[in-house]
Amino acid sequence: YSSGCETISSGALFSNFSIEAICASNDTNTRKQKTMIDTRTAPYAALILRLVLGLLFLAHAWLKIFVFTPAGTAQFFASLGLPGFLAYVVILVEVLGGVALILGFKARVAAIALIPILLGAIVTVHGPAGFFFTNEGGGWEYLGLWIAGLVALSLLGDGPYAVRSSARA
Repeated sequence: YSSGCETISSGALFSNFSIEAICASNDTNTRKQKTMIDTRTAPYAALILRLVLGLLFLAHAWLKIFVFTPAGTAQFFASLGLPGFLAYVVILVEVLGGVALILGFKARVAAIALIPILLGAIVTVHGPAGFFFTNEGGGWEYLGLWIAGLVALSLLGDGPYAVRSSARA
């Protein structure tokens, strides 16, 4: 089956997200443009991702600081065979990365920089518990979704109201 349409990709990867289709209509060619992404609202999707992901990192840092305490978090890291000081590094990265995402300060860079924290949590704690987060010990599905959100944000860009864009000038 042929629709009579020829699909043409327009623009470079990540710079123009539209696809044009040239369709034969009786005896004349008509040009129809199909947009894959709504460019009016996509920046606000990036803003929402930035705010939510940033708040999640701040919430997890808050938990480590005020509930588990930094010393308790360091003890937990040591019980996993990790150096205790790494807990302080993780807390610092979660706070700085969360604030950077919320403010939109180099959000693409911050998003990529935060992924190793989540991968570390998968490898050391949540991976052995299986996929589902409801498993005993909490599986890695939540962290996987969190990583997907960070990757999506890094691909989308900073969005509006960013204090300092990650985009190349």
